[in-house]
Amino acid sequence: MKVIVKLLALAAFVIAPLGVVQAAEQAAQPAVKYQAKSPKLTRTQIDKLLASPEQLLFIDLRRPDELTKIGGFPVYLSIQLADLEKSLAFIPKDRTIVTVSNHAGRALRGADLLAEKGFKVAGAAGVQDYEEEGGWLRRVAPPVQQELTNYFPNN
Repeated sequence: MKVIVKLLALAAFVIAPLGVVQAAEQAAQPAVKYQAKSPKLTRTQIDKLLASPEQLLFIDLRRPDELTKIGGFPVYLSIQLADLEKSLAFIPKDRTIVTVSNHAGRALRGADLLAEKGFKVAGAAGVQDYEEEGGWLRRVAPPVQQELTNYFPNN
């Protein structure tokens, strides 16, 4: 029995460094940059689409804290990227869609997913890029937490 334990310990001692070397080699390789099929829209292209709002739908893929901190377009459907595929039934197919994130990274992934599922996608927008190009964003203030009070003083 002691021989088996010693052999297992020796095997673990010899094999473990091989796994560490492989993990280090994988970590050293640069991450593959996502190659989007959908276009990243400029401010001019977005403003042109905004001229016909009845035909347009913005889907903002950012977290709520990003929306309140940075701002966004006047009207949008808020769905985080991780929930997008589960929410396809709630997205109208009769509108041109622009997906939105801060710098269009998540938005490009979302736009590609929607296009693959048959939606009419104009492209992806980065709200911070849009604002840097001179576009105007709406700021959404989070609701103020109010202390609960007794609204029925006679009770």
